[in-house]
Amino acid sequence: MDQTARFDLPFLAPGQAQKEWWHNEGLQRIDLLLCPVVEGPPMTTPRASPPAGSCFLVASGATGGWAGHDGALASLTDAGWKYIAPIEGAQVMDASSGQMIVHRGGAWESGIVRAREVRVDDQTVVRERQPAIADPAGGTIVDAECRNGVASILSALRTHGLIA
Repeated sequence: MDQTARFDLPFLAPGQAQKEWWHNEGLQRIDLLLCPVVEGPPMTTPRASPPAGSCFLVASGATGGWAGHDGALASLTDAGWKYIAPIEGAQVMDASSGQMIVHRGGAWESGIVRAREVRVDDQTVVRERQPAIADPAGGTIVDAECRNGVASILSALRTHGLIA
């Protein structure tokens, strides 16, 4: 085994010639993976003349210099394009939107947050979805304004997916 299992970082071997090349290749990959920020959502062709160090997600059906690297994380180095095949759960930040993009099920997924709960200042504001609440009905005195208010609240909770 001459590479790491997850990201193919090259190992140095005793007596290996040109160790600096292998070492520098490993540093290039670490530089790309340490805190990956991509220029935008997946693209099929590289931008014209991006600066060295720019990172992109290669979309399916890529052409030109990216052909054959669908789904990869691509970074332009002084030596040309470097490609890293993503692993399940790999995350990058999209600099154009500020959103996290996660590699799930063989594809890059953006704009979806998966969590059991959301907290703000250690206060839980969203938890698992609760069962449905019946619309107001019945009673001996009908207060249309109250019913409309409760119905609006229930509609908002359903729209946000907080109740069924």
